[in-house]
Amino acid sequence: MNLTAEEKLMYTVMKAIFDSGIPISFKGSMVLKAWLIEAGYTEETRHTVDIDANWNSDTPPTAGQMTESLQRALEKGGIDLKVCLYRMYGEGRSAGFDLAEINTGEVLFSMDIDVNRPVSSTQIYAVEGLHFRGVSPVQMIADKLAAISTDKVFRRVKDVVDLYYISKVFYFNRDEVMQTLKDSGRVLDTFHGFLYRTDDLRHSYEKFRFAGGINKPPFDEVYRSVKSYIKAVLP
Repeated sequence: MNLTAEEKLMYTVMKAIFDSGIPISFKGSMVLKAWLIEAGYTEETRHTVDIDANWNSDTPPTAGQMTESLQRALEKGGIDLKVCLYRMYGEGRSAGFDLAEINTGEVLFSMDIDVNRPVSSTQIYAVEGLHFRGVSPVQMIADKLAAISTDKVFRRVKDVVDLYYISKVFYFNRDEVMQTLKDSGRVLDTFHGFLYRTDDLRHSYEKFRFAGGINKPPFDEVYRSVKSYIKAVLP
């Protein structure tokens, strides 16, 4: 599996943040890609242009504390990027940061950080010698299942695609997944859209773009694989 120059830079940033001791763990596509690489997955996967993370601390951080902590982490890691807050976190809303080149101001990628959400199970990952803390595989599966069990599935086609990748390398343990959902305070919906509105789901999938010239697997293959993979939790 090839990494883009942007993805390598993002992993370098994730390592710098991890090394700094900021109470941040990562989630989303960058963690999934690291896990797939560790599991020996060799096919190309969809690329991403942002970092997703959780910040968990005893007291809610201010905008200044978050920005300054991230900037110091990058400087200590020898990374010449400027951190700019463009959206403050709030109820149901993550904090949004742009990371830009210092000289030109060009934004290279963004970072979304949820603050003091329920704590997820985590583990240490490594990509090309770059270590960071990310949500555990079973937590990823649980989060994606919760999303596609609702009618949000049509806006969350990427979660269906990710479960397709995951199905190639990871055994589905129903008991572990259900316990992880319970620990996160989440429940599964009915999967009505996923099971009974397949034409709408196919349409959403066809509109979903795979960046970087990555081949998009046929919808029927993706759908059939995911449905078989998660059959233990389907109604």
